[in-house]
Amino acid sequence: MQSSMLSHALAVEFPELLERIHFLKASDHHFARLLEEHDAVDQRITRDEEKIEPLSDETLHELKQQRLKLKDELYQIATSA
Repeated sequence: MQSSMLSHALAVEFPELLERIHFLKASDHHFARLLEEHDAVDQRITRDEEKIEPLSDETLHELKQQRLKLKDELYQIATSA
């Protein structure tokens, strides 16, 4: 498996935040909505990488930018006191 095809799930990328992510997912509606959006974008990218649902280069680039923005926002929430 190529590194680009590894999971970008928040809990996989930040295992040290696993408990915090689960807590926020259950208790913070905004966080849960952002996480759901991140996971949906990540799934679309993965489906392209696995040649299941090919996307245009432009769409793929936009989705990767969106995923990064969401991941940054989720990380900020998860690491704030």
